[in-house]
Amino acid sequence: MAKCTAPPIFTNGLTQYAAVALVSVALSTTLSQADAHFPTEHAGLQVEQLAVVPSESMERQLGLEGRILLARRITIEPGGQIARHGHESVPGIVFMESGAWTEGTADGEIVHSAGEAFIEDADTTHWFYNRGDAPASALVFDIKPDN
Repeated sequence: MAKCTAPPIFTNGLTQYAAVALVSVALSTTLSQADAHFPTEHAGLQVEQLAVVPSESMERQLGLEGRILLARRITIEPGGQIARHGHESVPGIVFMESGAWTEGTADGEIVHSAGEAFIEDADTTHWFYNRGDAPASALVFDIKPDN
């Protein structure tokens, strides 16, 4: 039977398997900690309602009872943030109008810059920061409950 010789970094009694397990635990803890540091309150936000398709029209045209289609311009001031939230029942499309928003998720961060668009589907849970030195605006289109 061949004997497994551990590389020098595993000379303190750790096998390769134990070391891999420790690295896996450390990595999952780091990801959980990153997700735990999301903002819980909005700060430095301006929300301008641009248009609404009323629920009566949404039901007649699309069969979506009790829903509205909402168009807004959302501006995050420098240093501002949008609190963590999910889109389980509120699908949306975001078009970055100016500046950049940094989107935080459990998987890390993505920077969305002017001219880019992205979706908010049922699997989306996120938060945003404006880490720039100027206001950053987006046009946001959501199908929301009418309440």
